[in-house]
Amino acid sequence: MEAIRSGPAIEERRAADGPALGLTDAAVAASCATHGRNVLAADARSGLLATLREVVADPMFVLLLATGVIYFWMGHLEDALALGVALLLVAGISVYQSVRSDQALGALHELTQPRAQVRRNGRQGAVPVQDLVVGDAVLVEEGGRVPADGRLDVASDFSLDEAILTGEAVAVIKSPGDPVFAGTSTASGSAWLTVTAVGSQTELGRIGQRIATIVAEKTPLQRQVGQFVARMTWVGVAAFLLVWGINFARSGNWTTALLFALTLAMSLLPQELPVAFSGFMALGAARLSRLGVLTKQPQTVESLGSATVICADKTGTLTQEGMSVRQLYDGATAVLVDLPGATAGALSATAGAVLAHARWASEDEPFDAMEKAIVAAYAAADPAGAAVPRPLVHEYPLAGTPPMMTHVRQASGGEAVVAAKGAVEHVLPVCRPVPALAAEIRRVTQELSAQGYRVLGVARGTYTPPDFPAAQDDFAWSFLGLVALENPPKANAAAVLRSFAEAGIQVKMITGDFPETAQAIARQIGLPGADTLLTGQQVMEMNADALRPRAAGTAVFARMFPEAKLRVVEALKANGEVVAMTGDGVNDGPALKAAHIGVAMGRRGTEVARQAASLVLVDDDLGSMVAAIAQGRRIYQNFKQAVFYVVSIHIPIILTVALPLLFNWEWANLLSPLHVIFLELVMGPTCSIAFENEPAEVGQMQQPPRPLTATFLAGAKLARSLVQGLGIAVAVLGVYYVAMQRGEPVAVGRTLVFVTLVLSNVFLTLANRSFTQSIVQTIRLPNRVLWLLLGLTLALLVVVLGVPAARALFEFAPVSGAALGWCALAALVGVGWVEGYKAVLRGQQQKI
Repeated sequence: MEAIRSGPAIEERRAADGPALGLTDAAVAASCATHGRNVLAADARSGLLATLREVVADPMFVLLLATGVIYFWMGHLEDALALGVALLLVAGISVYQSVRSDQALGALHELTQPRAQVRRNGRQGAVPVQDLVVGDAVLVEEGGRVPADGRLDVASDFSLDEAILTGEAVAVIKSPGDPVFAGTSTASGSAWLTVTAVGSQTELGRIGQRIATIVAEKTPLQRQVGQFVARMTWVGVAAFLLVWGINFARSGNWTTALLFALTLAMSLLPQELPVAFSGFMALGAARLSRLGVLTKQPQTVESLGSATVICADKTGTLTQEGMSVRQLYDGATAVLVDLPGATAGALSATAGAVLAHARWASEDEPFDAMEKAIVAAYAAADPAGAAVPRPLVHEYPLAGTPPMMTHVRQASGGEAVVAAKGAVEHVLPVCRPVPALAAEIRRVTQELSAQGYRVLGVARGTYTPPDFPAAQDDFAWSFLGLVALENPPKANAAAVLRSFAEAGIQVKMITGDFPETAQAIARQIGLPGADTLLTGQQVMEMNADALRPRAAGTAVFARMFPEAKLRVVEALKANGEVVAMTGDGVNDGPALKAAHIGVAMGRRGTEVARQAASLVLVDDDLGSMVAAIAQGRRIYQNFKQAVFYVVSIHIPIILTVALPLLFNWEWANLLSPLHVIFLELVMGPTCSIAFENEPAEVGQMQQPPRPLTATFLAGAKLARSLVQGLGIAVAVLGVYYVAMQRGEPVAVGRTLVFVTLVLSNVFLTLANRSFTQSIVQTIRLPNRVLWLLLGLTLALLVVVLGVPAARALFEFAPVSGAALGWCALAALVGVGWVEGYKAVLRGQQQKI
């Protein structure tokens, strides 16, 4: 690499203030009208039209449409009209659920929309990225993404990671006049650019159009639900053909046989589940946003309850956001200075030089917490000198493992001052002090680190004019001293760790700090396993097989760098853990992307970190993750209860339609499509709306995480729902059989069977709110939506029984109150045995 000359670097830096005015409001409007907004083409698979297409293609919609056509063909206009209304209701519920989910996701999209710094009307400010237009002057800084295609106007030590377009992971240095492309990320420095293309006209937009047809991979639970519904659909097809054949063989009337076959097909199809899954995930994501946790994809909600390990950054996550300089070590006098006790002008010349060089090695307007603390300390110690920083001639970005950064500043008389700060392990080797002095500096460093301080080395460099060396390590360095910064734990850190431990979740601290600093903070916050430690270098020296057990048994990872963080995450995943990773910087991107649940900080997080993560903590508070995991568990638990409910209530409907026909009962076809669709209209909202609103079960956060691949659509849990459904079927078929044997009119038998089914649905809804608590306990839990839907169900039942026109449409007959009481008792017995089963389970758990 060629040596860097001072003259051009000064001119480059002076130009970095950016454009003077930028576009006016009128020019912005005109550009937007000509070139459009900075948004990619909408997904053709989303929106109202896509929802309507999905509804029309839904098997239940097709079955209802076919049944209505047959009724119309047979001249049963009232039945055809009733099914037409039912068709609209089914479609309306599906559209409502989809729109509700889309609105929730749309609100989340607005919250997670990145913003860009632009200059308009002579003022700099932030605007949503989607509002950028061609011609805008945009500022891009380290850690941010280029929001649109453009051409660089001015640049300061600016390089881009263009892997998203080129696949090349090495950052590319950019100069004024070079083109830059949307989606690439800033590896170092800052730059002003002029936007040349937005939205679909960008290079990324053109690529996006080519990959728009790619379907996102489904989550494990999505696949399980899809497979279950597909299996039930094929069972429905087989049952449809069987019932049609038997009915036709006995009656010789193909249209009547087809109607009853369609009735059975409707009773078999659990079409509520896919709609419920989408609604649960989208509304769950919306609930999380109100807790300060933004989810970029609603499917993330599914995996939250499975998290077994959280890899947490220390600074700003477990510790407070701000930092302060507490002590200086003056290398010239070997004296530790308590900085907060030093008033302006009280520092010795050599101690002042340590603080001054630390300040000069920081940005003019720092965004990093350490540099802000150094600037504040320098301002307090030397108010006059802090007002206007010395002009920056050239900067070497943070580099090395562990890192160091160097600034060259212009001093009086045209001389250049070279100042560096960074990890002591980097600063000492380039300064080359005598062994005894190096040992003393390391001793002081460890002593300060053991008190929980973050320690930086400070050095002064010299060079032979006029050229600067190509690499910062090549200056002639002299060690000046140490800066010790305090970053105390957050007030809630210990409580958050206890909450994770109670939930069966391990927490691992991953930080770039000294081992002693990291372990001191870990002990202060009560991190389990705080005495176990691995450094980034040790992580890199181990092979994958050796790292897996060490990663599992280690709680503190210090002096970590991007490659080491990624290896730890991969090792934990290989151990079968479900890993959540928190981070805020550019260097955290790979590990955030690799983790099952990447968690970026909303305040401190760079745009690269937020884009790589699947969750964003708005307030940078790890306590929000406790609430998020609790919500994830609640949502999964409620969806599981909804599935159990759907499976259980479908079984009695199926058997009530099928068994009398197969056993050739006198009343072989008691229920019609109209009765089944009534039940479907009741079950759909109960499944996807009422259960979604259920509160969390008591003790949910004291349970261990569920395996990510666990399923409740097979095995003992599914068998329990099947048995529950069989219990209801016995009650319903018992009412059916008794009424038939007593010689009641068919209309009376139909009425009693239907009432028993509806009341069983009500009792089942209440019983399935929890499989650990009794109905006496759950009935006191708040859920206004559930009570509203149950009240609406009973009100509709009263209408179809009491209103003559509705009673005639459903082919019912008036029945006595005593008969309805027997129906209620049968339904109560058919469902109530589950409460005894729950009591047995509670007794077994208490013995354990």
